[in-house]
Amino acid sequence: MNKTILITGANAGIGKDTAQLLALKNSTEKIYLACRNPTKVAAAERELRTVTGRAIFEIVIMDVSDLDSVRRAVASLREPVDALIMNAGGMGGKHPEQITKDGVTNITAANLLGHVVLVDELLPAGKLKKVALFASTEAARGIVKMGMERPKLKNSLVEEFAAVFDGSAFGDQFDPMQVYGVVKYGGTMWMSSMTRKHPEVKFISISPGGTRGTEGFNDLPFLQGLFFKYIGMPLLMPLLGLSHSLETGAKHFVDAIGDATLKSGGFYASRANVLTGAIVDQSTIFQDLTNRQFQDNANEAIHRFIGG
Repeated sequence: MNKTILITGANAGIGKDTAQLLALKNSTEKIYLACRNPTKVAAAERELRTVTGRAIFEIVIMDVSDLDSVRRAVASLREPVDALIMNAGGMGGKHPEQITKDGVTNITAANLLGHVVLVDELLPAGKLKKVALFASTEAARGIVKMGMERPKLKNSLVEEFAAVFDGSAFGDQFDPMQVYGVVKYGGTMWMSSMTRKHPEVKFISISPGGTRGTEGFNDLPFLQGLFFKYIGMPLLMPLLGLSHSLETGAKHFVDAIGDATLKSGGFYASRANVLTGAIVDQSTIFQDLTNRQFQDNANEAIHRFIGG
């Protein structure tokens, strides 16, 4: 039973819906809403209190793209959390290919690097007790119907994962939609590696599926984002089994952190060729996900970008 939960990117979209569903469970006693924008997260907290009738929310100011912000946020936690839901991410803003001061692309910073530091800070402080969930995506194993290719690493060495995270692997062919999937793949492999390093905590990667109403499409180029947000996701993609409601996506997270049948180190998402329906073990679709050396290489690669 998870009484205390921390959710990153909790001010809108699937993060806020996840918080709402969790608050409606009597077993939930506290939810930390982690967000970088104080005004937006305060508004979200007020709305959640009103909708759920519960005053169990606490705001944590955290920008996962700023490692010092993550460290300050962990230090500010007054009690451990039973479950961590690493939901923050997206397409990396208007300039996803730009390099941050830590040496990774904006898209890597937003989706992965800050979450790695978050886990690294929580564990030795004794502030993560039971389960860590990483919001992955079917793009990490390829989505044929959307033209998102399966990650094609030549040998999955540390250097190759590092080149993904700093963007050099893509050269002048930096397509945010494709890069997003490869970065999430690297994050998923990091999570699988962590389960062997810290067996006391359950590490799982979960995709919410093709969820309508998420904030990620706001970062796409204007016309592309407009298509996905107002035409593709609400109208065309449901017909192809590629999108479902925000609440359905959030329920994947809520159910997963309490599901004893999900194995630590596993990646669970929709069946092949769809983004809806029940989640299944993705290693049955993409065998590389089970390779422990690849997993450890991804872990080592992302840690190359973390300073002291």
